[in-house]
Order: sequence, then structure tokens, then C-alpha cells
Amino acid sequence: METTAAELAAKLGVSLEGDGACRVSAVAGVREAGPGEVTFVANPKYAPLVAVTKASVVVVPKDWDKPCPSPAVFRSENPEKTFSQIALWFAPPPVKLTPGIHPTAVIASDVVLGKDVYIGPCCVLEPGAKVGDRSVLVAQVYVGHGAVVGSDTKLYPQVTLREHVQIGSRVIIHNGSVIGSDGFGYNVDARGVRTKIPQIGIVVVDDDVEIGANVTIDRARFGRTKIGKGAKIDNLVQIAHNVVIGENAVIVAQVGIAGSSQIGARAVLAGQVGVAGHIVVGEGSTVGAQSGVPQDVPPNTFVLGSPAIPAEDEKRRIFSVMRLPRLKQKVAELEKRLKDLEQRLPS
Repeated sequence: METTAAELAAKLGVSLEGDGACRVSAVAGVREAGPGEVTFVANPKYAPLVAVTKASVVVVPKDWDKPCPSPAVFRSENPEKTFSQIALWFAPPPVKLTPGIHPTAVIASDVVLGKDVYIGPCCVLEPGAKVGDRSVLVAQVYVGHGAVVGSDTKLYPQVTLREHVQIGSRVIIHNGSVIGSDGFGYNVDARGVRTKIPQIGIVVVDDDVEIGANVTIDRARFGRTKIGKGAKIDNLVQIAHNVVIGENAVIVAQVGIAGSSQIGARAVLAGQVGVAGHIVVGEGSTVGAQSGVPQDVPPNTFVLGSPAIPAEDEKRRIFSVMRLPRLKQKVAELEKRLKDLEQRLPS
């Protein structure tokens, strides 16, 4: 769909500077954008790229004061949000799946299906399962015995919901994720032989959660593993048994959370964070990328490193380590000077 910069600015409610008649039909990143495309920038460090971009329209913050030679400029309170709206405007229309049941689906006789559901090719729904109104199981989805899927939820191909898992409404689960596999629990005897501990709990995923691809969330040993309302979980995350994730928490790719830990509301675990068992990460806290968390994190704090400590302390530690080569060289020079002085002294 092609439109003019002026028409697009009016739809978005943003201010326009420059040529409102220039035509745009696509979006692109600031590095690769060309004529007819819209790009955006929110961070001043990308100013050199804005100065040379070939994009027809650049979305910038309201207070942007760097050079911007593009034909048209949109000023926005939230450039990233505005750009997302533009991307949706130009995106291909979503594939519409007509409600119904594919003939290759295997559905137990007592499964309860809501109104206007879509059950795609090769899905399996075991006895006692329930699927709410307007939910979509795209293809090869497995819904175990007694599992419940809420309304307006979408499960992409090869999602597995094990027995008695409870998924809320408006949840999105991406390809290959496994919800409700057994927790990693064993008794060990004096010889080091491990015997499996039955994992008889469940997983509860509240409303408005999004779970990325190839995520694994273990069922509780007893009770429940819980993912709070509005939480967002990236790809390749492991959440162990009896973990509780608070509302609107963000768990970024390759995070691993050991059993019985609690992640507070609005907390953020950046990429490759590891959280030990029985740890509490306070609400509103941020754990920096690749950090290891062996102890509780207070609410509304930013920690970093392994073991994770307050971020400013970790930054000072890193800076000190970076100075070690210079300090080593300085010590060597001082030792040489001292040796020269000693050789000059009378014996």
C-alpha cells in the first residue's frame, strides 16, 4: 500500500516537517532504508546514520536536533511505537484461518471446544481437554489430558501442552515450546544413584502472556509453576518447576531459572541470565545480560555480573580489571627503575 508522507502523518497524529507529497510504501532499518521507505531513530548515537540515510521519511524524537537530510521528518513522542504502527500499516494482511477442524486432527470424544475455534492439521487433543472461543491451534499442536486453553489464544505449530496445563486467554505460544514437561527432580542415595521424584503439579499461564519459540516450562513438583498476567518470554528460555513469574515481567532469550525461584512483577532478566534455585528477584528489578544470580535481588534495583552485584559496582570492577595491563606495565617500569637505583648505590 502506497501513501504520501502527509497522509501517513495525519493517520498517526505526528508532526510533519519537509515534503508531505513524497510517497512511501515500506519500512526498513536506518542502515538499509532507501527511497520510498520509512525508518526511525530514537538514540542520538545513530545520528551519523540518519545524516546519510536514503529513506524518504525518518521518524525522530520530538527534541531531535541532529542533521536529517531526508525529504520528510516525523517528530514523535515515542518514535519506536510510531514506527511499529507504520510497519503494521504496510505489513501484508494476516492470514485468516476459517474456524473449523481439519480432517487430520485427532480429538477425543469428550473434548470441549468453544465457538469459532480453529484446529489445524495433525493436532491432537486428549480426553478432558478444553479450548476456549476463537482460539487457534495452527498445526501439530498437542493438548494433553485435562489441559485447558482459554479464549482468543493462538498456539503455533508443534506446541506441546502436557496434562492438566492451564493456559489463559489472549495467550500466544510460538513454535516448538513445551509447557508442562516434568521438573528436574531426583533423590540421590549414598552411592550417587538418582531416583526420579514424581512431578505431580501443573503449569498455569495467565492471560495476555506471550511465550517465544522453543521455550520449556516445567510442571511443578506439587502445586503449580505460574506465569503471571502479561509476562513476555523470549525464545529458548528454561523455567524450572515451581517457579513463579510475576505480572508483566520480561524474560529475554536463553535465560535459565532454577526451581522454586520467584521473579517479581515488571522485573527484566536480560539475555543469558542464570538464576539459582529458591531465589527472589524483586519487582521492578533488572538483571543485566549474562549475569549469574546466586542470591536475592532487592526490588527496583539493577544488578550485573556473576555473581550479580549492583550494576555500578560491577562497572567499577570491570573498569579496574581493564586497567590491569597498564598497572602491570607500570609496576614493571618501577621495578626496573628501583633496580637501576640499587645498582648505583655504593656497596
